[in-house]
Amino acid sequence: MEYQKLGSSDVSVSRITFGSWAAGGWMWGGTEQNDAVGAIHASYELGVTSIDTAPVYGMGFSEEIVGEAIKSLPRDKVQILTKFGMRWNEAKGDFAMKTKDNNGHDLDVYKYAGRDSIIRECEDSLRRLGTDYIDLYQQHWPDVTTPIDETMEAVSRLIEQGKVRAAGVSNYSVAQMQEAEKTLNLASNQVPYSMLRRDIEADVVPYCLENHKAILVYSPLQLGLLTGKMKPGQEFGAGDLRNGNRFFTPENVKRVNSLLNKIRPLAETKNATLSQLVLRWTLAQPGISVALVGARNPEQAVQNARAMDFQLTFEQVDFINKQLRELAGTAVA
Repeated sequence: MEYQKLGSSDVSVSRITFGSWAAGGWMWGGTEQNDAVGAIHASYELGVTSIDTAPVYGMGFSEEIVGEAIKSLPRDKVQILTKFGMRWNEAKGDFAMKTKDNNGHDLDVYKYAGRDSIIRECEDSLRRLGTDYIDLYQQHWPDVTTPIDETMEAVSRLIEQGKVRAAGVSNYSVAQMQEAEKTLNLASNQVPYSMLRRDIEADVVPYCLENHKAILVYSPLQLGLLTGKMKPGQEFGAGDLRNGNRFFTPENVKRVNSLLNKIRPLAETKNATLSQLVLRWTLAQPGISVALVGARNPEQAVQNARAMDFQLTFEQVDFINKQLRELAGTAVA
């Protein structure tokens, strides 16, 4: 495993980080707690010491699973990355979405990052996680109803109190990062990125490289599309976020599978799966510090961690990039 320091903070994380969104069940069609705990343990055994979660994943359930998993692990050897600012139990801020909890009950979720709300959220997360500090505390989504300096001042207070080690943001633009930096030194920005979704290369990546900020990318496998296991016309349940997603139209799945077939021989020369090759390519891109990857069971977790068992040469990365450029003319916008 490789490890990366987050910006100028003293927090180092594993470059493959366990993403626990699916473990919380919410928008992924349910979960099985024992499998999720086992997956975290299996990851840890292979050097994946960092776990990314959020209160809104399963309305607290994901954090509880993480808390259960880390009970038997040395706390100082594990990095807990969680978030704040997505409220399903308080109707304040910027309305985000209508959704359902794991029991099928309707919920309204709001982006809200007011000072008092953040302090309460932090206490709730610490309780669910069964710990007295969070290694990286990230604003989940920007909240247009709360001044950024108010949000960052609240996180600063939590750092001063020892409840948070480092501050990060998620889904922030460059302008929003610059505004936040007036109040607080950010360690990182967590953003979506994959072979099929590379828009951050235009601005976020250059800014973070120049200002020594880590970039944590989520959905590097594009919600499973880049595993090579998706079939055109594959159906997903009503609560699954891939249902109706533009990346999963039959025509786009065909295009992506054609790309994957072209790079499959390279994966085979590395004794690697397509998923592992995609993750290795992702971490070879300039500015990309960490790839967040979910797993529902220990077998998937082991496969994810094993993506670090091989290297890609410059020529091999260039070969993949050439295939991506050929896809770009027909890929989904």
